[in-house]
Amino acid sequence: MTEQVYKDLLEVMKSRRGGFAGIDIPEFFELVEELFTPQEAEVNNALTRKPVTAADIAKALGRDEGELQTILEEMADKGLCMTFVKDGVRLYQGAPFMPGIFEYQFMPGRITDRDKKIARLIHAYKEAFESAKGGTRMTFPTTRVITVDKTIEAGNTVHTYDQVSTYIDKYDSISVSTCFCRHAARLRDEETHGMPMNICMMFGHEADYINERLGGRKVTKDEARQVLDLAEEAGLVHMSRNTTEDITFLCNCDRWHCEVISGVLKQPKPALFFNSGFQPRFDPDLCTACETCIERCPSAALTMGDNDIPQVDLDRCFGCAVCATGCQDEAIVMAAKPNFPIPPKDPKELVASIKASYSK
Repeated sequence: MTEQVYKDLLEVMKSRRGGFAGIDIPEFFELVEELFTPQEAEVNNALTRKPVTAADIAKALGRDEGELQTILEEMADKGLCMTFVKDGVRLYQGAPFMPGIFEYQFMPGRITDRDKKIARLIHAYKEAFESAKGGTRMTFPTTRVITVDKTIEAGNTVHTYDQVSTYIDKYDSISVSTCFCRHAARLRDEETHGMPMNICMMFGHEADYINERLGGRKVTKDEARQVLDLAEEAGLVHMSRNTTEDITFLCNCDRWHCEVISGVLKQPKPALFFNSGFQPRFDPDLCTACETCIERCPSAALTMGDNDIPQVDLDRCFGCAVCATGCQDEAIVMAAKPNFPIPPKDPKELVASIKASYSK
């Protein structure tokens, strides 16, 4: 019975898609047996991506509502499902591995033996997944960079979706929590390069859940902007889903541990799959050839060119403006790339674009 519930969980996690969806390898079962008790696995398998009540799940499983409520609450506290209150009703929602359960494990920033074990198990599963799949072939960008808008050259058209402030202004619920990628690396005793940790943002219902259950800090809009300033000073990349609407998260990513950045850098032309639609422009009269921009560039897209002026490899450049924010001489501005495509409107359009790209 116990073995079957985890086999069922494999099929459920496959159906939820996202990054590192279920695959029938030993590392998958080693991981989920640590994450989920058999009871929790059964409840997870009954949850859907559509928010439901404990009464709905109890009815589906033919179980007592009070018993199910207790299990769901424990799962939410452990980052195994999401929960929030809407119109006075407590709702629960199933989550994929990524984005979802994997990140939820590390947002609280705990350092316990179990957290270290989970970090190792997730890492081992990811490596085994990549090995079994033969690497990920990208055909359409699922995430995008949002450049630092204060570095954009005057005269360029700046769409609202190109401005981080758009999303901060939109939501009343904003959460700041531990960067899950860097914290997982820390739990594996890896170097985090002095990057700030409490810097990832969630918006809306996701923020409510993180703040309520996973140690997130509810921040004001001004405090959120201060976090962005800290990220930009450190040379982190603003990243979110590749849509213009329904943005529920904003990660501030480094080059060493971010799953997205490390994934796109394995592609022949990383900029095709992770880009802001902007590119750096260098002022030869202001540039002092200090090479700070070259050192800060997360994609190694910059080299020193003729006349001691940096040159950019646009096949690698993310358009993140990490070079520009680090330039003490203000010799770098960001210019719009010509004919850069408008991102999909919402997750539904994004999925359609991804499917269409596979047929080309």
